[in-house]
Amino acid sequence: MELIKNVFQQNKKEKELNSAVLKIMTIKEIDKFKDNLCNVQQDGKAMIFKLFQTHGQFCASRPWEVIFVSLTLVVCVASMTYVEPELSFRQKGSYQNKIDVMSSDTVVMSITKCVSLIYTYIQFSKLRRLGSKYFLAITVFLTMLFSFGISIAVGNFLGADLNQLSEALPFFLLLLDLSKACTLAKFALSSETQVDVVKNIGHGMALVGPLLTLDALVETLLIGVGTLSGLYQCICTLQAMCSFGCLSVITNYLAFMLFYPSCLSIVLEVGALTRDNRRMVQIQQLAKVWQTEDEDQKPNPVVQKIKIIMSTGLVFVHAHSRFFDKSTTATSFMGDLVPEPLANQASTSDLLSASADPHHYYPNQKFWQFLIYRSTTLTIDYVMTLSLTLLLLIKYIFIDTDYNQSLSSASDESTPIVTHDSLSKFFLDSSDEDDEDGDDGGDDVKSELVDAECQTDDQNVCDESLPSSSKISTSANLKCGSSRSLEECAELLKAVNGPEQLTDEEVMMLVGSKHIPTYRLEHAVNNFERGVDIRRKILSKALPDPDSLDNLPFMGYDYKYVDGACCENVIGYMPIPVGVAGPLLINGRRYNVPMATTEGCLVASTNRGCRALSSGEGVHSQVINDGMTRAPLVRFQSGRRASQVKGWLEREENFKIVAEVFNSTSRFARLHKLQISQISRNLYIRFVARTGDAMGMNMLSKGSERALLSLQEEYFNDMEILSLSGNFCTDKKPSAVNWIEGRGKSVICEAVVPSHVIRDVLKTSVASLVDLNLNKNLVGSVAAGSIGGFNAHAANVVTAIYLATGQDPAQNVCSSNCVTLMEALHNPETKTDDLYISCTMPSVEVGTIGGGTVLPPQCACLEMLGVRGSNAEEPGLNARTLANIVCSTVMAGELSLMSALATGHLVKSHLKHNRSSINISLSQSSPCVPKS
Repeated sequence: MELIKNVFQQNKKEKELNSAVLKIMTIKEIDKFKDNLCNVQQDGKAMIFKLFQTHGQFCASRPWEVIFVSLTLVVCVASMTYVEPELSFRQKGSYQNKIDVMSSDTVVMSITKCVSLIYTYIQFSKLRRLGSKYFLAITVFLTMLFSFGISIAVGNFLGADLNQLSEALPFFLLLLDLSKACTLAKFALSSETQVDVVKNIGHGMALVGPLLTLDALVETLLIGVGTLSGLYQCICTLQAMCSFGCLSVITNYLAFMLFYPSCLSIVLEVGALTRDNRRMVQIQQLAKVWQTEDEDQKPNPVVQKIKIIMSTGLVFVHAHSRFFDKSTTATSFMGDLVPEPLANQASTSDLLSASADPHHYYPNQKFWQFLIYRSTTLTIDYVMTLSLTLLLLIKYIFIDTDYNQSLSSASDESTPIVTHDSLSKFFLDSSDEDDEDGDDGGDDVKSELVDAECQTDDQNVCDESLPSSSKISTSANLKCGSSRSLEECAELLKAVNGPEQLTDEEVMMLVGSKHIPTYRLEHAVNNFERGVDIRRKILSKALPDPDSLDNLPFMGYDYKYVDGACCENVIGYMPIPVGVAGPLLINGRRYNVPMATTEGCLVASTNRGCRALSSGEGVHSQVINDGMTRAPLVRFQSGRRASQVKGWLEREENFKIVAEVFNSTSRFARLHKLQISQISRNLYIRFVARTGDAMGMNMLSKGSERALLSLQEEYFNDMEILSLSGNFCTDKKPSAVNWIEGRGKSVICEAVVPSHVIRDVLKTSVASLVDLNLNKNLVGSVAAGSIGGFNAHAANVVTAIYLATGQDPAQNVCSSNCVTLMEALHNPETKTDDLYISCTMPSVEVGTIGGGTVLPPQCACLEMLGVRGSNAEEPGLNARTLANIVCSTVMAGELSLMSALATGHLVKSHLKHNRSSINISLSQSSPCVPKS
């Protein structure tokens, strides 16, 4: 018995073990199934996102093709008829009998039309709040016309009663929801170029398209329930209205998916060419905020699931009622547009016309004739609708102010306006108030009014403000209530998204309490423009005039390129006029040279020199030496020891050791040579290296430091490194070493200018130029004891090009080293003396990557010259080309200025371009000039 009992217990344990194992396996399988299901859902969402994105980009990139094909299809469908001719509009007998109409029907239809017009006006007002009063309104209006055209075409194709379609127009307008159109417009308006328009419309369509598709499906199925009843005698009008409602939803969806993105792309392209740049910048700034908030507002998943479940249930209801329920007399969806019992009834609008004048009713007219007749026949309903339409149209065009205009006027009058982000929040809430998938949060947000500061105006004098101090804030500035304490603000600063909830005043309080360093403001508030704005407010309080910064702009600048690269403690940016000189023929290629300057006559004079140099064979220029320098200072215990180390470094085998360490610090920096100068027990070791397309100062600093540390650790333990720069480089200071040895790119350019060009273009002679150059540029510079200054004004041209192309402006000190030579060169063909001119610049310090060259405006100027970025095929070629352009343009400026001096035109030209009466009057009226 004991044995049997043990066997049973053993079997029981095995069963429990098997059950536990099975349970564990089941749990693992369930988890695995859930993971697979999640992966499938993610893949499905990604596929749907990609599908709608591709569709949006296609419509935006080929707008004319999409519009043409869409209109062609509509016209084709409108020209065909699917039903029998006797059911068509022209031959229906439904208008032959006069039927008495109750006055309540007239009132209901009139009220419905008025409500639909007011609703449409409100929808268009929301579009105006996006910053565009006409462009977007025209786009949406064309989309509505396209949608209504599809409805007419489909109705005509199916033989529907088109008079009822005109009667259903109010319902067509009431079913119009422009919230998704507003959302897509926000993405499109944030674009700065046409390429960005295509990308942003595609991205917006990917976000809006699935939601719009689901909403259209739910609305169609829900409204379509009204077409299922067979009680024609009682609710036949309901069936027709529901059928037209379904048709309206479908056509609105097709118009939004096909016509609207294409039309939006075209309108924005036209607007970019014709619109005020100031207004476009403001709209882009607002649209970027809206775009970010729209992306953050994810649809409510519960609402989406309810819509999907509702759609599935409605599909079963329609399928059962139309195909399986034999007891009902429900017709097909489009069949409800022409139900049989309606053959003896007239529509409400037609009965109104008939009651007004039954003898002028023509049932067999063509449709376009009927429309003309209806539009010229005055009824109470028609007069009321037309009057309201005209009133709303006049109000929209002449009374309602554009958002940007009201913003500017409020700024000028110092009236309180809503802050930048409060406006964007308000517009989002108002434009998306009908969205079912909107976020639940933010309903209790209230706007706080603040004083507006200066906005941009398109005048170019100081008393007109640039977009310098438009309010940049966050949604936290909208909340009313008691201010937080310092401790609460400090805790909120550490929280996720906490800085966005802090007001500007609270951030300033944290700066004052040292919780936020002033130089870290941008990162502390997670917003570059807002950080700059707060820093300006803090600084303004410490200035003698708090309004000093009003004319210094700061909005509309891409500060992510500045942060950590170009500037710190940013309070704005300095707009400098950029002119162009050229084309200048250099080495067989023509260049239009950008020059940023505030000196009148400089660009004009250089442009004249370019014309003269390009009249012949152009300029021949070449880089004869390439090597950036850095000269650290090291010290030893004695001059004898320093001399020994100097001799060791000058040996070739030891140079290779140093070069190997130096070259390991960069892919492009290659040590070329060492120039060593000894003074007492100090060694000045000048590292000379090629740095590709970069100017190379950082490369030299990094490489020379690594080489010195290696020498100190492995060879010379007694070497003391005093400074990474010992002024033997020499950087940004006049020096003979740069003039003699060169630094950066050493360039020589030359040209032969025919004598007739000197006479006709420059208004002087070869002999006069040669004589003036000798006595001014050469002898005069010697008399002044100049180092590298044997030229007329090389620094003018160098600095202007440097500012335009993102170079270091301070390096014009060395880069402007130039000697200009002129000689008379006999031409045996013409038997006259042509002018040979050359410029030698031994230390042109330029680069096409790094530093200020990353800024978009400077990148554009480099792109003008075809030298933007690094040359992939031949590193260093772009920088050398830029050096050739600089030297050649300097020569053009030298030639023109020397000609003006030779003929005595210098003062006259400056009085004309630099001291004109207009400029004098403008400067006197400017607040930048103190008035006596």
